[in-house]
Amino acid sequence: MDQEIVEGLPGRYWHPLEDGRIQCDLCPRYCKLKDGQRGLCFVRGRASDQIVLTTYGRSSGFCIDPIEKKPLNHFLPGTPVLSFGTAGCNLTCKFCQNWDISKARALDRLQDRASPEAIAEAAVASGCRSVAFTYNDPVIFLEYAVDVAQACRARGIKTVAVSAGYICPEPRHELFRHMDALYIDHKGFTENFYRNLCSGKLAAVLETLAYLKHETKVWFEITTLLIPDENDSEKEVEELTQWVMEHLGPDVPLHFTAFHPDFKMLDKPPTPPATLTMARRIAVKNGLRYAYTGNVHDEEGGSTYCHQCGSKLIGRDWYVMTAWNLTDDGRCKSCGTACAGVFDGPPGRWGAKRMPVRLKDFR
Repeated sequence: MDQEIVEGLPGRYWHPLEDGRIQCDLCPRYCKLKDGQRGLCFVRGRASDQIVLTTYGRSSGFCIDPIEKKPLNHFLPGTPVLSFGTAGCNLTCKFCQNWDISKARALDRLQDRASPEAIAEAAVASGCRSVAFTYNDPVIFLEYAVDVAQACRARGIKTVAVSAGYICPEPRHELFRHMDALYIDHKGFTENFYRNLCSGKLAAVLETLAYLKHETKVWFEITTLLIPDENDSEKEVEELTQWVMEHLGPDVPLHFTAFHPDFKMLDKPPTPPATLTMARRIAVKNGLRYAYTGNVHDEEGGSTYCHQCGSKLIGRDWYVMTAWNLTDDGRCKSCGTACAGVFDGPPGRWGAKRMPVRLKDFR
């Protein structure tokens, strides 16, 4: 932990210790800080007798994405989402695919300054139905994310959190009650995987998933990046999908996505498409209604099917929608069975394009 002059917005969720340090209670790391030290996330630090957030109102950039890129397949399909992140992360995943942002240790990367109101206005002006906190985990910039979510709600814009779910109970309640949808990046289904590759704990993430299902009404989907020889065995996929079925039920979508070599895991090969197909097959066998393959061209594995009659409800090839067989309120046009998710009218037509934007263009 570096020692320096730390400046920022006063943060929440911390308490003083008897030895003079301050403990951050935002995530299960419980960083214990002396004056001038930052936590592992880098963006929260101690300034005198409090914890501060150093990245409030600052972003690494804004981009309009398809909502399916988060990935969310059952939340306002086909619509554009205004996406942004800040810097830092509270996990240390060796396979991180946004490592240049999440592992950033220089705040001069944060070029765009934006108030919560400016972000909400940009979403309205650009025709986005939602704003996503992504690229790095919004858990570590909770105060900023909550303020943006409130500004968006006031303008009729929904908010999406892309998170690993590594957060303590009290801040978890505050952050997630302001969100309309969540994508939980579940890393692997063993404590060894979390400890050795992420320096985290699986149990804390499973607690978050159970909390979302049983104590909130927020829509959420789960993704697992399958890494060769690390978390891609049939046994582990069996255990994961059985746990999801038992604790979360059949309607929570589960995405299996392909790994590509990145950051500190350049020695691993990309995930074979057959591994994703195997995982999806096991998930369906174990009762999950909405299991997907991702980061590959696989229309069968990327599409949504009616669990009652088997009709294709939403056809997808990566981020491109190829078919639509739902009513405006999300029911199968063939048999009338409801598809789990958040649907509001016909699908959007944003497509697969990704468009970087500058907020000042919308002022």
